[in-house]
Amino acid sequence: MLTKKVKVLLAEDDLSLGYVIKDNLQDAGYEVVLCPDGQAAIDQFDKTQYDICLLDVMMPNKDGFTVARKIRQQSDMIPILFLTAKSMEEDKIKGFLTGADDYITKPFSMQELLLRMDVFVRRSRKLHADNIQEFSIGNMKFSYTDLKLHAPAETFTLTQKEADLLKFLCEHANHILKRDEVLLNVWGKDDYFLGRSMDVFMTKLRKYFKADPNIMLETIHGVGFRFNAAVS
Repeated sequence: MLTKKVKVLLAEDDLSLGYVIKDNLQDAGYEVVLCPDGQAAIDQFDKTQYDICLLDVMMPNKDGFTVARKIRQQSDMIPILFLTAKSMEEDKIKGFLTGADDYITKPFSMQELLLRMDVFVRRSRKLHADNIQEFSIGNMKFSYTDLKLHAPAETFTLTQKEADLLKFLCEHANHILKRDEVLLNVWGKDDYFLGRSMDVFMTKLRKYFKADPNIMLETIHGVGFRFNAAVS
């Protein structure tokens, strides 16, 4: 049982499934608001502060991607988990690009959903409880807590997943990291589609690092990566 009510925004147009998820989450101690479509979810998010969002991908009146983009315009911190159909693997990649932190494939067990949610709830609480975690990367400054990467000429706002990945790279700078090692530590599991999304995130980080030519995120073919940078 959770010690404090965590507010969940659940957007699912299959209401029979939505009520099953809602009932199970409430039994586990969560406070849940169920929305039948994307526009209703956006309206609810504008009115109330939530701790975590569960979004179905295919919904009427704005799909899950649109809802996620809207949420990300207002908050970089709130975890977003997509509920995806098994035949929609490409949507998992698109979901990460719109700011999602994770996905869970239908049909799923409630135990799996609760475990996945608990990871993000604990992480959010830890982020608020911890002191600010900052890294110097070459001539850039990275604040993991604030999700900010400061370059001399501009500041980049990171998604939570970008920040998690960069933090792991900073903690293992100048060492060879195997692909499965990064996936397990940052995403919690190793599978093909997560691997593809990881490559997308690596490309996004490389774009940020163009601000400092001394920073290089190297791909080692068939092995993994090495983050070549002066990190402190």
